[in-house]
Amino acid sequence: MVELLAPARDFASLESALKNGANAVYIGLDNYNMRAHTANFTLEKLNQATERCHDYGARLYVCTNTVMRDNDIKHLKTVLPEIKNAGAYAVIASDLGVLKIAGDEGIDVHLSVQANISNLESLKLLHALGVKRVILSRELSLNEIKEMAGESPIEVEVFIHGAMCLAISGRCFLSSFLYQKNANCGECLQPCRKEWRLISNDGDALSTGMPGNKGLEEIEGKLDEINGFKGHILSPRDLCMMEYIPQLMEAGISSFKIEGRARPADYVATVTRVYREAIDSYQSGEWKFQDRWLDELRKVYNRGFDTGFYFQTPHQTSSYNQATHYKQDIGEVVNYYSKVKAAELRLWNPLEVGDEIIIQGPTTGSVMKKVDSMQIRGRNIEKSEGGESVGVFIEDKVRPGDLVYRRIKRNK
Repeated sequence: MVELLAPARDFASLESALKNGANAVYIGLDNYNMRAHTANFTLEKLNQATERCHDYGARLYVCTNTVMRDNDIKHLKTVLPEIKNAGAYAVIASDLGVLKIAGDEGIDVHLSVQANISNLESLKLLHALGVKRVILSRELSLNEIKEMAGESPIEVEVFIHGAMCLAISGRCFLSSFLYQKNANCGECLQPCRKEWRLISNDGDALSTGMPGNKGLEEIEGKLDEINGFKGHILSPRDLCMMEYIPQLMEAGISSFKIEGRARPADYVATVTRVYREAIDSYQSGEWKFQDRWLDELRKVYNRGFDTGFYFQTPHQTSSYNQATHYKQDIGEVVNYYSKVKAAELRLWNPLEVGDEIIIQGPTTGSVMKKVDSMQIRGRNIEKSEGGESVGVFIEDKVRPGDLVYRRIKRNK
């Protein structure tokens, strides 16, 4: 059975992944992963994270996939025993030194996409070195992946959803060049996501592009004779393979990976749930693509969707977030009454019957609910302007302190 692997930046995301059907979750530890600017787990919290995964029969993987210098390796040697004792299933690494010291400690290693593995001979060598799984290069086609997986002596994992990087498997120096922030050590400030202006002395080359490729006028942006081309020329659309689950399932892949360790709990919940449904649909023998799956994915953060390198070299660029909905912070949970399955919400912004709300917290994860009714002191109301507490029926248990958001559709 294929594994559905989801990201988690904190406990709310972890709970969301587990409650929505993830078979495994990958997290980052402070100082050792490619998301240094987002929330990460501390060693002290690692035991708790592992226990939650085990409660769901899921596995936990720990990212240690940054560039490693001698001082980093020396410190990691002191950390690996704690990772092992916490019950983590494997570490994700891109450095051969980490492979060596993790093997000495008896910890399984999954080789990161940062290693850019793109051929069968590399898989055979890594198997001999003790690697248990390889996250294959993002630049491989589905046919190439299928051929490699069919002969691979070890498990292969691929990304199926989330942000894509312009650089080869994430090996980028743009952030280092512009801001002295090393992307390969997890410090990327994502200058590629900005809108850039490209000016060329050769106007023909600027407008028509290189032979065999799409011209800049066909890429998302604007061409101006004086100011040059302006647009998101370095920002690819997000990967989305939802429509191709059958082809992926038949390719011999061991694990489907969702990108997004910087994303909030509602993103993790939505993407994990939708892919879980699709995978289960195929495994039941009753596969039928549902348009609503894409509709749900469009509701959370995205830059538009593409299929990456699976079928062709991607050429479409993307502007900023293209999610069809956004979240408004409207309140918090004061109490939850299990017998009547109702939550008391303290509101500081308006809420009315028919609205869709998202409740997020470290233990709750992310709960989405359409408000069917509201009460104040036993009296039904249709709308609250905020500045008061209301009662809302919610089947899933939520907890005091959980934050409440209203999901609002964007105007086109």
